[in-house]
Amino acid sequence: MERTNGLIVTQIRNREAFLRAGLVEGRDFLTIDNEGVARLLHWLSKYLRGGENKGWTVVTALSSFSYYSFEREVWRLLGSRLKAGEFDLVHRITPLSPTSQSPIAIRLSKHKIPFILGPLNGGLPWPKGFTEVRSREREWLSLFRRFYRLMPFYRATRMHAAALVAGSRHTFSELPESCKKRAFLIPENAVNPELFPFRLRQLSGDRLTVAFVGRLVPYKGADILIEAVAAYPGGLKIDVLIIGDGPQRSELEDAVRRKGLGDRVRFAGWVHHKDLAAVLSESHVLALPSVREFGGGVVLEAMSMGLVPIVANYGGPPELLDEQSGISIDFSDRQTLTTGFLAAFQRIEASPELVALLSNGAALRVRQRYTWDVKANEMLQIYKWVVESAPKPTLDVDDPT
Repeated sequence: MERTNGLIVTQIRNREAFLRAGLVEGRDFLTIDNEGVARLLHWLSKYLRGGENKGWTVVTALSSFSYYSFEREVWRLLGSRLKAGEFDLVHRITPLSPTSQSPIAIRLSKHKIPFILGPLNGGLPWPKGFTEVRSREREWLSLFRRFYRLMPFYRATRMHAAALVAGSRHTFSELPESCKKRAFLIPENAVNPELFPFRLRQLSGDRLTVAFVGRLVPYKGADILIEAVAAYPGGLKIDVLIIGDGPQRSELEDAVRRKGLGDRVRFAGWVHHKDLAAVLSESHVLALPSVREFGGGVVLEAMSMGLVPIVANYGGPPELLDEQSGISIDFSDRQTLTTGFLAAFQRIEASPELVALLSNGAALRVRQRYTWDVKANEMLQIYKWVVESAPKPTLDVDDPT
């Protein structure tokens, strides 16, 4: 809104958040009330997903259908203004899922209004060595995911889009070849460094403080981190702070007791986002053993503060790092991922100066590539390319190879 004369159209549930942010309804944003459809789909997903905090593919798939009614209302409210040429382009940001379609793309194309879609993110296959975790997460629908290409408006959405933005390399790879010349790779997440200020992390003694942030569910891998700490054979004393809550918490607490880690592993519970920086302030490392992570917003927030990220080398988080800013762990199953975290801790113990080097590199990388200002500038370049026929921008993360 600071760099464009834009109008946001959002679902009515977001209204209060927009007002708290200081936006003016009617001038800065409009709301769409399709709660009748949204509630019905939410009720249906509740019975199909297999339990709270499970079956998220089911939730995503069903909720995407509510956007058909959402876009119908958008056209009813703004169709005449769009056809009159009041807007230079339409950018549909949500939902992130690459399975979702946009019926409005055809109508916009008929009136020569550029349509931009994205960032799209998701659809990452479950790693082969984690079938049991997928089962515990009730992700049965992911086995049939490719049928999304049969959804109404799938081809038309992509054919009529002036530009598509993918939020990860995997999602970029799933775009039809016919779209690649109109596609860009921009990571889904970004960070405000003022909210997550930098402090150089240095390992000056024999105690390493590790933070885990995330929902306590099987695929996030907090149990793998606990197992690695329990098995660590070196002299480095590793303290773990687990930030988050979820259905796996009691299981994790039991594991901590069984392994005798009660004085080394603490549970902070759910922490409000505004308080996260303060809670992370004393940690050296952010550990993310998640085996199926699409984005990795918490990785960028930790990097901004100078925490050293150690992540499973799959999905979105490792795409945010390089060798000067973090550690990515190759793995094929639970055992190799646990062993990889052990090796990372051993590497730090053998070279304690690595913490400061990676801490500084992480903070620098975030400020060069992953702030909201950088992301806004990249989107503005795409807007100009679409509207003004400017040369296609070459973005820092544009090459998905």
